[in-house]
Amino acid sequence: MHRPDELRRLVEARLGKLAFSPDLGALEEALRYSLLAGGKRIRPVLCLAAGEALGRRPDELVDAACALELVHTFSLVHDDLPALDDDDLRRGRPSAHVRFGEDVAILAGDALLTEAFRLALAYPAPDVARVLADATLGMIGGQYLDVTTNGGLDADGLAELHALKTGRLIRASVLAATAVAGLGEAEREPWAALGAELGLLFQIVDDLLDATATTEELGKTAGKDEASGKVTYVSLHGLERARALADETRARVEDRLAALPVDTTVLAELAGSIRDRRA
Repeated sequence: MHRPDELRRLVEARLGKLAFSPDLGALEEALRYSLLAGGKRIRPVLCLAAGEALGRRPDELVDAACALELVHTFSLVHDDLPALDDDDLRRGRPSAHVRFGEDVAILAGDALLTEAFRLALAYPAPDVARVLADATLGMIGGQYLDVTTNGGLDADGLAELHALKTGRLIRASVLAATAVAGLGEAEREPWAALGAELGLLFQIVDDLLDATATTEELGKTAGKDEASGKVTYVSLHGLERARALADETRARVEDRLAALPVDTTVLAELAGSIRDRRA
């Protein structure tokens, strides 16, 4: 089995070789600017690792993995727009709307999302595209909650928001692998539960980092959530309790991994890296 760094290199290589529609013309520059700006690639690497655990080769999964990263990048391009999260920095350099203008950034996000479905629809069965569509709609629904609740969330509301906005795409990273592997609906349930816990873990750690890391470490504006008056796991529970929640969630992830009838060594390493990340 491949280690996470090896899987990340496979993803980067495939992303760099993606052929976009010639109809996009010069807009392709804006797509590649955001897509190839680096990043942790947690979602596509998680997809490849889950697929390998299920006995599938990375080359069978890499297009599904890249489709997930395209959707994620679309979400970042649009989230950074002034009408939404209004952030001028992403992955250590100017956001797409700063570099190209709001109009081009909106179109680039639209194109990234559509290209993601072109990749997903290349699979003979429609399951990968269905997983991606469900995750994208959930993510958009979560963003709607984010921009309309104006900080008025309790613990249940916060959990619902992030289960949609962050958790759905991370869960889809696992479910896309089960779709390629041909698992039935019942067989996918423990994998879906694992993906949901990983999504929660990622978000709690993200909130911790927003409160404690620097802009240079994050590659985006630090302290943005607090400055915007958003409810986070840190603002709602306090720093120490948020750290404890992250550790409790990681323990549940480990329990779910241990219950799967496959070799989850690489997935466990990924879960550890999500909890321990510094950016």
